[in-house]
Amino acid sequence: MTLHVTNTLTGEKEPFEPQDPENVLLYYCGLTVSDPPHLGHARSWVHVDVMHRWLEYLGYDVRHVENFTDVNEKIVARVGEDDLGEDEADVAKTYIERTLEDMRSLNLLRAEVYPRVSEHVPEIVDLVETLIEKGYAYESNGSVYFDVTSFDEYGKLSNQELDEIESQGDPDERTEKRHPADFALWKAGGVDENAVHEHRHEGVDHGDHAPEGETWDSPWGEGRPGWHIECSAMSMTHLDETLDIHVGGRDLVFPHHENEIAQSEAATDQQFANYWLHCELFQMDDEKMSSSLGNFVTVDEAVDRWGTNVLRTFLTAGSYNSKQLYSDETIAEAEERWDRLERAYEAAVEAVDSTDARTKIDDESLRAAVEEARESFVAAMNDDFNTREAQSALLSVTTAVNSHLEDRDEFDYRGLRRAVDALEELGAVLGLSFVGETTGTADLAGDVVDLVLDVRERERAEGNYDRADELRDELEALGIEVQDTDDGASYRLPSGE
Repeated sequence: MTLHVTNTLTGEKEPFEPQDPENVLLYYCGLTVSDPPHLGHARSWVHVDVMHRWLEYLGYDVRHVENFTDVNEKIVARVGEDDLGEDEADVAKTYIERTLEDMRSLNLLRAEVYPRVSEHVPEIVDLVETLIEKGYAYESNGSVYFDVTSFDEYGKLSNQELDEIESQGDPDERTEKRHPADFALWKAGGVDENAVHEHRHEGVDHGDHAPEGETWDSPWGEGRPGWHIECSAMSMTHLDETLDIHVGGRDLVFPHHENEIAQSEAATDQQFANYWLHCELFQMDDEKMSSSLGNFVTVDEAVDRWGTNVLRTFLTAGSYNSKQLYSDETIAEAEERWDRLERAYEAAVEAVDSTDARTKIDDESLRAAVEEARESFVAAMNDDFNTREAQSALLSVTTAVNSHLEDRDEFDYRGLRRAVDALEELGAVLGLSFVGETTGTADLAGDVVDLVLDVRERERAEGNYDRADELRDELEALGIEVQDTDDGASYRLPSGE
């Protein structure tokens, strides 16, 4: 079965056909590094990582590029805050380091490169000059804007008509632009003080003058690149004028990706990306998880608490283009699924290595179940990277293994080997690791807390309530929240911050 993907550009599920039958050019819109990465970012990272892994599984050489936006008013707003740095570059460097560390903790394959906007200003200026020369852009008061009326196909990704599109950019740009929907390619001067004030955290005081951010020379004077032009310049620098797959969050369809298409295709006269794949938003209390809303769980908190395998099991339980809810219940379900996978894998390995594994015992039901799981997994992944169904196929192997081990005293060596191989091979596509799991301190800490609560419960049963209260107080002094319920005591480990 051929890989099919849902292309936002056409609204259809289409067979995937890269320009080069052996290579795939994959670009992902990375982070604006102004806050710690959270689970919403991790969800997209993991799904792009699974796409990368599956494409390699199919035999493609994947050239994967993911950028860092390190030039932005949100970053400038963090200057001088919490020892993050004294200028925009320092703040960006601090958060890029943290982001890369979080990526490694999630067992993500490395991209070919992680370009930064600040390193590509010459390419951005060249691209803007090309757009001006070709009549698609114009200079106004030291800024440069893309003329949306000059690009006939503007709106083709978001399915909007030009007269329906509201004004883009800051209100102070309106007097400089020919059309309200024109967007900035280059902005004169530094970051506006009001924009910095809007994005700074509560309680942060920059004094009389907000930091302005870095500026660069250009043919139009000192200024900064616009947001949208950055990805076009970086992707074309490190991949090609036409990408095979461009991935990003659903919330970037408009205006970011729409504007990328317009400026890129206007400059090159080539289609910018053949397949546009968009990750749906991550929900938390009926809102998307985001730094600006403050309703997020950071990646390092999550890895420390649940471990990489549980998190990846949770994040791949829903497909990339379906909405997913974060809650205690959905995390608990992921913990149970990973536990099933891990226990079955360990039991199969133990049985394979035991003297009870025999080469002349055949369990056709086990072997057929493993083969069926493989076929189902492949079909699911080829169906628009359907990780939900792929995970279900992987779990079916655990059912077959457990049934085999429970029903007999001597085991089918070859059948179990096939099950072990399937769990390792297919699990790796989802980024799961049955050996050398990165768990942080969460599992050990949880075991210790369970032991302390068991002792506390015995003290209470024996009437030693003062000692039981002391144990609870000692746990809470360590940041461990203890809650007594009708079903016993529950607890929450500290975030790790």
